[in-house]
Amino acid sequence: MGTVRPKACIHLPLAKDLAARVDAVCEARHVAFGAPREQLLAGLADAEGLLLSNQVCVDGSIYDAAPRLRVVSGFGVGYDRFDVEEATRRGIAVCNTPEVVTVPVADFTIGLILALTRHLFQNETYVRSGGWARRERPPGYGVDLGGKTLGVIGFGRIGKEVTRRAQPFGMRTVFNDLFQEPPADAPKSSYRPLDTLLGEADIVTLHVDLNPTSHHLIGTRELGLMNATAYLINTSRGPVVDHPALVAALREGAIAGAALDVLEKEPPDPDEPLVTLPNVLTFPHIGTATRETRRAMAELSVNNLLAVLQGEPPPACLNPEVLA
Repeated sequence: MGTVRPKACIHLPLAKDLAARVDAVCEARHVAFGAPREQLLAGLADAEGLLLSNQVCVDGSIYDAAPRLRVVSGFGVGYDRFDVEEATRRGIAVCNTPEVVTVPVADFTIGLILALTRHLFQNETYVRSGGWARRERPPGYGVDLGGKTLGVIGFGRIGKEVTRRAQPFGMRTVFNDLFQEPPADAPKSSYRPLDTLLGEADIVTLHVDLNPTSHHLIGTRELGLMNATAYLINTSRGPVVDHPALVAALREGAIAGAALDVLEKEPPDPDEPLVTLPNVLTFPHIGTATRETRRAMAELSVNNLLAVLQGEPPPACLNPEVLA
C-alpha cells in the first residue's frame, strides 16, 4: 500500500518542471489562475497546501473552505491581501518570496528616477510623434542626480539596495524607518524623521509594507511638505499614497512629478487621472517582471509549499511560530 500524499491546490501557472516537482510530492489539483473564486473555494475542500498569487485575497472564506490547510504559499513578497493573523490562529503557515525580488525592484526604482529626472519618456515621445522632425520645441531640460538628496522611506532590503545604487550617482541619501540606527549591512546613510525627510529630499522613494500604519502614509499634508521641484517614486504598494491627494499636488505643481509602479486599484479605472497627467509615469506593477526573477519567485513559492507539507522549515515564512 503506497504512502498517502498530501493534497495541494495550485492556483498559479507553473513551468512544467516545477509542476512536476509538486506532483512528485503531492496529489495536486490545479485551479486555473483567474478562475472564479467559487471554483477556487471548491478546489480547497481537502487541500493541505495552497499555492497562489499574492494578488488573491486569502481570508476567512479560504480558510473555512480548507479545514485541513497547513500552508499558504504566496507568489510575491507583499502579503497585505493575506489574513496572516487568522492563519496563525488556525495554525496555518503563510509564506512569501522576499529575497528574490530585492535586486530587480531596486534596479527598476533607479530606472524610474532616471526616467523622471531626465524626462526620458517625454523626449522619446517627442521623437516618435515627429516633433523633432518638425523642429518643434523639445521638452524641457532634466536635472543631474549628482548632489541631489534621495529620501528613502523604508530602509529594509529594497530600500538599502536603492540607496546603494544611488550613491555612485553622487546622490546624498537619507532614510526614514521605525529604527534610527541603520543596520550593519546598510550603506552609509543618515536617519531623518519623516517630515524632515520630505522637506529635505529632491526625490522621495517608498519601500514600506502595506499595513494600517502605512496606509495613506503620503497624503495631502505630507505632499505639502515636499519641495515643488521634488519627485515621488512608489514601487511598494499603491495604498501607501493617497491618490486623490497626489493628483491634486501634481495638478497644482506642489511637486514636480511622480513615477508609480503600483496603484490603489489595479488595473485602474479608465478615467483614473494618474495615468494621463503629463508629469506622471505609471507602470503595470512590473518591478519584478524579469524572466529570471519570476522564475526565482516561482521556485521559492514551490519550495515553501513542499517544505511545510514534508514537515520541514520553509525558506521564507511570515509566521514560523505555527511550525514550532
